[in-house]
Amino acid sequence: MNPRYAETAARANHRCEYCRAPEIAFNFPFEVEHITPPGAGGSDDSENLALACRSCNIYKANLLTSIDPTTGKLARLFNPRVDQWSEHFAVDDADRVIGQTSIGYATVELLRMNSQPQCDARRWWRALGLFP
Repeated sequence: MNPRYAETAARANHRCEYCRAPEIAFNFPFEVEHITPPGAGGSDDSENLALACRSCNIYKANLLTSIDPTTGKLARLFNPRVDQWSEHFAVDDADRVIGQTSIGYATVELLRMNSQPQCDARRWWRALGLFP
C-alpha cells in the first residue's frame, strides 16, 4: 500500500476524488494516484496526490488533458487540489455524473464515469446513503 494512503484517503473523506465513489462500498482500499505524473514533472508531494477508485485511475493513467466532447477542443482534466468538484460536475436523476464545464465534460468522457456499471453502482450507493 502506498505510504501516503492514510493521509490522502483522510483528506478525500475516503471517496474517489474524481467520480466520488465511496471507498467503503469496495472490498479494497482505493489507489493513491499522481495528479501530474512523475514523467510529466509531478512530485510525490501530498498536493500532487489524489485518492482514486480503480476505474478512474485506470482511465486517467498518465494523462493531464482530454478532448471536451462538446467543443472538440483539448481541455485540462479535473484537478482535485485546485478545482471544486461542484463547479465542474453534477449528478442527474439517472445517477450520471454530468460535466458542467469544459474540464468536467472532458473528465467525465475520459474516465468513462457514466458506464452502465458505474451508474448502477451509484444508484445503490444513493439508496444506501453513501452517495453523493
